[in-house]
Amino acid sequence: MHKYEIIIYWSDTDQAFVAEVPELSGCVAHGNTSEEALKNIKDAMTLWLDVAKTHGDFIPAPKGRRLMYA
Repeated sequence: MHKYEIIIYWSDTDQAFVAEVPELSGCVAHGNTSEEALKNIKDAMTLWLDVAKTHGDFIPAPKGRRLMYA
């Protein structure tokens, strides 16, 4: 299980729930429900990390604490 912070919010522009992982640049997913967005971002995180490993890119260690406050 990945231990990165996930932020989920409703986007009026996209008319969907959006999930972001601030520590993994560009790692974003969406869904019709917050649960679907969470499932999709977990898949996106796995893909993000797999691609970074394959290309030898830097992978930040999870900070293990909240990065942002609402």
